[in-house]
Amino acid sequence: MTRHHPLPDGASPQATREPIAIVGLGCRLPGADSVEAFWSLLVSGGQAIGEIPRDRFDVDALFDATPATPGHIMSRWGGFLDGLDRFDAGFFGIAPREADRLDPQQRLLLEAGWHALEDAGHVRRADPALDARTGVFVGLWLSEYEARLFRDPGAIDFHMTLGSGRYSASGRLSYAFGFEGPSLTIDTACSSSLVAVHLACRSLWSGECEMAIAGGANAILEPSITIAYSQSRMMAPDGRCKFGDARADGYVRSDGAGVVVLKTLSRARADGDRIHAVIHGGAVNNDGDTGFLATPSRAGQETLLRRAYADAGVSPGDVRYVEAHGTGTRAGDPVELGALGAVLAEGRAPGSRCRVGSVKTNIGHTEGAAGVAGLIKVVLSIAHQQLPASLHVETPTPEVPWADLPIELQRRTGPWPAGDGPLLAGVSAFGIAGTNAHLVVGSGLGSQPDGADDDESEISGGLRALLLPVSSHTPETLDERLGDFAAAAEAGTLA
Repeated sequence: MTRHHPLPDGASPQATREPIAIVGLGCRLPGADSVEAFWSLLVSGGQAIGEIPRDRFDVDALFDATPATPGHIMSRWGGFLDGLDRFDAGFFGIAPREADRLDPQQRLLLEAGWHALEDAGHVRRADPALDARTGVFVGLWLSEYEARLFRDPGAIDFHMTLGSGRYSASGRLSYAFGFEGPSLTIDTACSSSLVAVHLACRSLWSGECEMAIAGGANAILEPSITIAYSQSRMMAPDGRCKFGDARADGYVRSDGAGVVVLKTLSRARADGDRIHAVIHGGAVNNDGDTGFLATPSRAGQETLLRRAYADAGVSPGDVRYVEAHGTGTRAGDPVELGALGAVLAEGRAPGSRCRVGSVKTNIGHTEGAAGVAGLIKVVLSIAHQQLPASLHVETPTPEVPWADLPIELQRRTGPWPAGDGPLLAGVSAFGIAGTNAHLVVGSGLGSQPDGADDDESEISGGLRALLLPVSSHTPETLDERLGDFAAAAEAGTLA
């Protein structure tokens, strides 16, 4: 059962606060150009890592297998999206000259945002009152396209400042979709997108907005970060994130984007929305002085977790799964797993164990989009009532006292651990400068509109009626859209 418990210092009771409903999902991630494809990748145990494309930078000139070689990268691998140079600017009403100067991260956010709103059943500009109260919260870390554009001072124009600056990413979405609520771009490095979702929830709870879209994006265009992290031996030479394994030796960098659409639960019910899952609460903190800015703190992470579960009104002992930050680094894994084991033991029934995994083992570390990628994985796991395997585990790391902690790695795809009450999970994301975020997510069962069943309604004879409006800007794209729906119907994924 979900229950309230004493609050740690700095937390406030939330007994009367309603959950936030996740009513829309959209993503473009390595090996998955849609939410459905992402789930297929996860549940099949797939991984989407390949060699760094030559159109990003000269891999042969930069690669050196000897770690920490100055000016070189120690890994040839990553998770990369195809077609970053392809974008339907006309669909979003963007002129060609402006589109040429548009950061691929902004393009990805527009695409993932559109799909998330479409999944939420939100028709563009059909509800001016709601649009006026809709916020946009975007997490971004990299500005590599901006660096490329500004290399030639003689070619700089005004469109470059709007198209490539991180500050304009959230405003780009607000403008494109006609949203007039708060619009923020957040940079806390690899926790950016989960911090963005956290702030979106706060905005909804405060009444500042009535709907919010939140997420993040990442596009690797330059070798600089990979060179820098190779000097610290943070990159996995084989391109495999081996979270929790004795062989863990670094992470692999990846592109990606993800967006979620959020409303308060009562608003989602009143609007008749499909509710994928709910966010009960969460927390953001910083590790403070750890002796070195990039050193993770177990004490800081334990504090974060306790505050998040207190904020959500949830006992850590009731949590059945945690989507870890899970980079697969020698320094990070023992700290994170130790903190999880200590906190999740609180209030846990004897013999009950919480499963832990990391989506980075499938798609790599999407950095600015990493938190929202993990959140979408958890939401899909709740919806399908299955936990995908966390890959590349041969021998759990001996640096974690597994026998003494109520946690275990999710090594195979399978059902959630048994327990009473709704499915409850945590999602973590940590930034290299010490900013940590953790959200508490639960199943949306029983959260349908008043009078509706949790299952799809059926008509006589066991058949289900489905009205499918289809529209597009051109006859050609209309045909493509119809083909997508037909394929989804044939595959049984048309919800």
